[in-house]
Amino acid sequence: MLRTEELRKRIKFVDEYLMVEYKHMHPEKKRDWRTYEQRLTHRVKTAIRMVEPLVDEAVQSIVVHRERGREPELELKQKVLLLLIKELFDRSNRNMASMIDLFSLLSGIEVSYKTVERLYSDEEVDMALHNLHILILRKKGVQNVNATGDGTGYSLTIRKHYATVTEKKKDKTEEASTAGDKKKDGKSVRAFVYSFKILDLRTWLYVGFGMSMKSEKQAHDRAREMLKESDIKLDDMRLDKYYSSPTLVDSYGETIVYILPKTNASVRGSLKWKKTMEAYVEQTLEYLEQYYKREHSESAFSQDKRWLGWKVEQRRDDRIEAALTCANLWHNMLNFEKT
Repeated sequence: MLRTEELRKRIKFVDEYLMVEYKHMHPEKKRDWRTYEQRLTHRVKTAIRMVEPLVDEAVQSIVVHRERGREPELELKQKVLLLLIKELFDRSNRNMASMIDLFSLLSGIEVSYKTVERLYSDEEVDMALHNLHILILRKKGVQNVNATGDGTGYSLTIRKHYATVTEKKKDKTEEASTAGDKKKDGKSVRAFVYSFKILDLRTWLYVGFGMSMKSEKQAHDRAREMLKESDIKLDDMRLDKYYSSPTLVDSYGETIVYILPKTNASVRGSLKWKKTMEAYVEQTLEYLEQYYKREHSESAFSQDKRWLGWKVEQRRDDRIEAALTCANLWHNMLNFEKT
């Protein structure tokens, strides 16, 4: 039977020696930039070709009964396409509105920047975006998933970059409020929004995602709630040390969880926690092979922020969530033909 003393000895051994040896055995691959650019161009063209047919399917099941009053300026399909295109080009509301004249040559859409802004809090658009997410996963045949999950942050102010701030603090779980700027009147300004994403390693699609203004853990919980609604089963899951606790591992039920124990970890806990720690101690290299597939999450975040930006322009919570949802949908469409 595994004892806490043995577990902590193995943790120290892994941290001081085996981790260095493992990274030496698995050097970072150099990227062929010519091939990368060719593949990126193909993915972008594929995503643009598929977005309209997918939106057509996503909105066709939504029936809205309105009371008497002014008819909306845009059809639901137009609203969803406009919001997705706006996020893809990473434009401000005013800039995007001024570009509508160009798009109106094809679509006949002519609206003000306020109309663009309201799309982020439109309930019909929110339903359509949810349908679009489910539709993409079904078309790709995503059911049983080998997953990795991680959190990242998006800046709400141009003055602070999330990666830079967290590197200085050496703690990416720092609350957004403590990293905020200060107004002249002394009131705190939120600097970051936390986003947690669950990535399917086979398809490289996000199967669940959540956001929070408070903590990465809350974003993680919301991503899992979203996953439950899609009837997708996690066969296994990879999480970083921040989530290393018996309670959280137990919450994943039958899903195998690969997680690095903290320095002060013990074998106290459920049977599942004990078995997880035994696998870490007795099959360390095989365990690390599985755990470090979590690096795919970091690669996906890097890809997203290069394509779609690291800053969110919106200020209201519901509108921030809509902007991040659009970014995640673009990730899925841009990677639809990756495998």
